[in-house]
This record gives sequence, structure tokens and C-alpha cells, in this order.
Amino acid sequence: MIAWFKKLFGTSHERAVARLKPRVVLINDLEAEMKELTDDELRGKTAEFREKLDNGAKLDDILVPAFAVCREAGRRVLRMRHYDVQLIGGMVLHQGCIAEMRTGEGKTLVATLPCYLNALEGKGVHVVTVNDYLARRDSEWMGKIYGFLGLETGVVVNQQGDAEKKKAYKADITYGQNNEFGFDYLRDNMKFSALEYMQRPLNYAIVDEVDSILIDEARTPLIISGQAERSSDKYKIVSEVVPRLRNEEHYTVDEKGHSVTLTDDGVDLSQKLLSGVGVLKGSNLYDPENLETLHILNQCLRAHTLYKRDVNYIVREGKVMIVDEFTGRILAGRRWSDGLHQAIEAKENVRIQEESRTMATITFQNLFRLYKKLSGMTGTADTEAAEFHATYKLDVTIIPTNKNIIRKDHEDVVYKTEKEKFTAVVQDILDHHDAGVPILVGTTSVEKSGAVASMLKKKGIKHEVLNAKHHENEAYIVAQAGRKGAITVSTNMAGRGTDILLGGNPEMIAKAEFRAADRIPEAEPEAFDELVESYRKSCQAEGDEIRELGGLLIVGTERHESRRIDNQLRGRAGRQGDPGQSKFYLSLEDDLMRI
Repeated sequence: MIAWFKKLFGTSHERAVARLKPRVVLINDLEAEMKELTDDELRGKTAEFREKLDNGAKLDDILVPAFAVCREAGRRVLRMRHYDVQLIGGMVLHQGCIAEMRTGEGKTLVATLPCYLNALEGKGVHVVTVNDYLARRDSEWMGKIYGFLGLETGVVVNQQGDAEKKKAYKADITYGQNNEFGFDYLRDNMKFSALEYMQRPLNYAIVDEVDSILIDEARTPLIISGQAERSSDKYKIVSEVVPRLRNEEHYTVDEKGHSVTLTDDGVDLSQKLLSGVGVLKGSNLYDPENLETLHILNQCLRAHTLYKRDVNYIVREGKVMIVDEFTGRILAGRRWSDGLHQAIEAKENVRIQEESRTMATITFQNLFRLYKKLSGMTGTADTEAAEFHATYKLDVTIIPTNKNIIRKDHEDVVYKTEKEKFTAVVQDILDHHDAGVPILVGTTSVEKSGAVASMLKKKGIKHEVLNAKHHENEAYIVAQAGRKGAITVSTNMAGRGTDILLGGNPEMIAKAEFRAADRIPEAEPEAFDELVESYRKSCQAEGDEIRELGGLLIVGTERHESRRIDNQLRGRAGRQGDPGQSKFYLSLEDDLMRI
């Protein structure tokens, strides 16, 4: 009965899209008129719209002409014209909903429509990205459209001073990483005078990769801390005791619950060992005066048993740096709380920084509820539609693709052991590499990406590695991942916010050539544009060859506990109607199978 009803009336998503189509027709009707305008006349529309708003018009009243103006500006400045489905995506975002758009459908460009429209009110629009790289890239890239139309664009990233950030927040449209918006909110609330605030009242936010930020990281606390009184020396002493305790006999590990519990024998041995090194007062670990020692012991046990180097963190230049489990990126400046970070520093034998106490904290869930209007985009939101509605009162609308998806998704292949699995992965890579097929290998950690890279190196196969340890050349590596015969081994970093073009990205190739010759594109714009054009033709020809070979091959080496992250990886192939294929290799030793 439900299937019959859906067939007759369409799904809720199809009905939502159908309601917006009449406005798309109206925007298209204005296209010829907009093309006739001079640059100055088109730019003048911004002042015209603002005047209408001042005279009592609502944003919805000027949506059609504003979208038409923004579309024409995109065509002139970036040579990118918004498709009809992108106009629908823009309207969904303006309504304060979540637009689910497939990879390669141009989410970055879609955001310019509601950004431009809502920025006309002069109250500020925040575009929230998952990392600083995307914030810088998108503000620079899409800022050309806003600048052409007379609007200011700002970007807030780590290491900026208050004055620089205040200026960025005063801009009509501000791009930034989710962490940065949150920490700046906390910093403002620690100030004595509202005149010192960097941010304006939180008006409208468009959250890119909204499922990652509002679901995966929703309850992640952002913490501004000060120095605590607890001694860091004790961590070193206790950490040296922990390896003398044995799993199952002295403690039990619950990997799923992320906890470690001492057994009775473990308590007895711990008391004996801690007394021997002089950190236990009396003979009972659970006496009130030993609560600090007990806390440190528990954190050191967790550090040694649950937190793995090159999986949960990396060690660089004598510092323990957290790796984001969802994005595979280093969380610069972030530390685990409650002494866990100190315990890991003691385990890795690096300098132990002073423990901290919380001075201000907020979760992403509470932060984004403070905005007057909130919307978001992602390639995978419908699986969490109920949670989005229950927590944030946000509805999800699936936006149809501009072209049909023809990617072939193979069934998972399961092996008994991890060794057998990786052997099969490497063999599959070799088979396709010989034909010239570009391959993206997705792994779940720095450690696993290193293992695959090591096996390829032994076979003498040239490849690129993209993970938290090798992230500096991210933009260039991603730009080349779609070239003929390219092999890219990556963690989740290549899963979000990246668009792999078959044949390569001509602009990034040209930038790399300029950089190699110590030349600056901005200093020689004509020469740079000429080089981009020459590469555009060769990249297009190479892309056609790759399409004949079946497109980009995605090889997943493990299933993530979040299905959306697997879907994000899959979505790197088959963009904009391109061919492509994906295959996941699993083993019974994988964490998802085992825990």
C-alpha cells in the first residue's frame, strides 16, 4: 500500500522538489535579461535588493531575481553556471533545511545562492567547513562571485589574532572551520565587555558536511582550559608501572565501551608496585588521599590499551597530536581532557605538558542551536533524517542529480585474516593499474594506510599517500588522484570535501608548475590562465581515455562503523555522470567484525 502511494504521489523528497520547480522556471526566465546587463548594472542589483529589504520586503520576495543575479555572476566570474538542480539546492538551504547532494554535484557553488541572498540583510552569514584548507579554498574561490557583486568575504582560521578575526566576522559572508566558530564564541563569552567581541549575533549558518559536524561530532566538547594543579611527574612514574600489568589477569578491556577495569589481582599488584615507586599513600589504592593516583592509573591503563599510535594519534616533533577518527586529519591544538593526553605523552616518552582545568566549554550541538537560522549540505544525510529533525528541527531533502549515477558498486569481499585481505587488495590494485585505471584506496587509519603503501612500495609501484602524517600536499595529491594510472592511498581525508576530476585538475597542475619555478600565479595572471587553458585540453583528453577504461576505482580496505563514511568514500567515483566502480575488502580480524 505504501509503495503504491509513493508511486502515485512520489516520495516526500520528490514532492518537496516539485514544489520548488515553479521558481526555477521563473529564475530561468530572467536569465536572458541578466545576460544583457553590463557588469556595473549586474553589481548594482545588490544595492537595489538591499533597498527593497529596507522598505519592508522579505528575503523570499527577492529570491527569484537574487538567484538569477548570483547565477549570472557565477557564469561571468568563474565560468560556472548553476544547474536547475543546484537552484533547487539553494532554495532548500535558504528554507533552513538540509540538502543531500551527491558528490560532484557542486555543493560549494550551490551555497553561493543562499549566501548571497541572506547576506543582503547585512546580519552576516557563516559557511562552516570541516577544515581550514576547505575554508581558505572556498572563501578564495567563491569570494570572487561575492566580490563581483559588491559583498565582502572573510575567513577565520587557526592562529589569527582577535583584530583579524573581528574584521572577518564583520564581512557579509564568513567562511571557517566548525572548531574555530565554536572557540571564538567561547572566547567572546570570556571577555568583560561586549565591545571586545569578535563575533556578531549568530544569524545564519550553512554547514558543509553537516552529518559529520551535527551528528558525528555533535557531543564533542570544545574546551578552553587553564593550568591545573595536578603534578605531571606522577604520570611518568605510573606509566612505567602499567606494562607490568597483564591483560585479563590484572585488568579487562572493553573496546566497545572504551573502558579498562582492574581485577582484584590487578588492584593488589598495582598497590604493591605503586607503593614501591613511592606514589601510594598508605596501602589502599581506594583511600581518599589516593584518588588522584587511582585516576592517573586508570588514564595510563586507557592510554596503553585503547589508544594506538598512528591510529588515534601521531607523534610529531615531540608532541602527541590527535587524529580525528571521522576525517583522518590532525586536530591541531586539541588535547584530550582529564589527564588522558598526559598519560599518552608519558607512554610515548615525550615532554608531558601541564594538565589543564576547564574554563569554558560548549558542544557543537548546543553551539549550532544558537543560530537564528541553520541549514546544511552533505552527500549522506537521509540515513540520519530522524535525528536531524529530533535534535535540530531540520528536515532533509534529497536533491536529484544533474546526470544519472552510473557508478558500479561491487559486493563486499570478505577474507579470514587481515594479511589475506591486504594481499588481495594489492593484487586488485596491480591488475587495474596495468590498464591505467586511476585508483583511490581508502583506509581507516594512518597505520593501515602505511601498511598498504609499504606493500605497494615492495612491488615497486609508484603511489601517493594522503593521511595525517602526509597532509601538507593534500590539494595537489587530490588534484592528481584522477589521472591515468594514479594510485592514491588515503585515510578518511579524501572522503569529504574533495572532488576528484578524471584526467586531473588543470588549475592545480598549473599552480604546481608555477610553484616549482618560484613563480606566483597572482603576479602573472595572464600567463597562469594561459597555462591552465593548455592543461585543460590535455586533462580533458586524458579524462576521456579514463572514462573508456571505466573511470575511477575506489578500493575500501575496511568498513567504518559509520555507514555514511563508507558512502562518502564511494561517492568520490561516478561524479557528474562519470563512470566509476567501488569495492570493499573486509577480514574477520577487522575492528568492526571483532568488537
